Amino acid sequence: MAELNELILEQLIWIIGGMALLLVILLIISIAQGAKLRKFKRKYEAMMAGSGVEDLESLLINLKIQMDSIEDEHTLQTDQLQAVMQKLTRIQGKVGVKRYNAYGELGSDLSFSMAMVNDSQDGMVLTGIYNRDGSYVYAKPLKGGESTYTLSPEEKEAITLAQQAE
Repeated sequence: MAELNELILEQLIWIIGGMALLLVILLIISIAQGAKLRKFKRKYEAMMAGSGVEDLESLLINLKIQMDSIEDEHTLQTDQLQAVMQKLTRIQGKVGVKRYNAYGELGSDLSFSMAMVNDSQDGMVLTGIYNRDGSYVYAKPLKGGESTYTLSPEEKEAITLAQQAE
């Protein structure tokens, strides 16, 4: 035991020197970390200064709530857009008109056939026949570009014109 004490006393200067060196290194690391922490704190305070929020956690929670409401609104608008697009395809937006002279006795094209169809080729054909005694109007429904009633060549041409319309 005395030998161990003597060995420790001989090496005591080196042990104290090593401990002092370790203490200085730890002190330098601590000062560097404190400087980095102060720099980070200044940046954090500068970032949070204009937000009106006291801490980053509440800011992130507020952003999450806003993002959820934006996503809900986007979903609602997407659903509304799809509904409008479905209604839009059923609208008779394509029109074709064919004017003609139904009877040879009159000199102008006062008779007409007008077809109104949608993208599914559903709609109607409206035909107006004019002669000296009066004017007669006929309506024929269309389903898939065809009618349950017999179509005249002028009505078929009006349907073709409507199908080609943009």
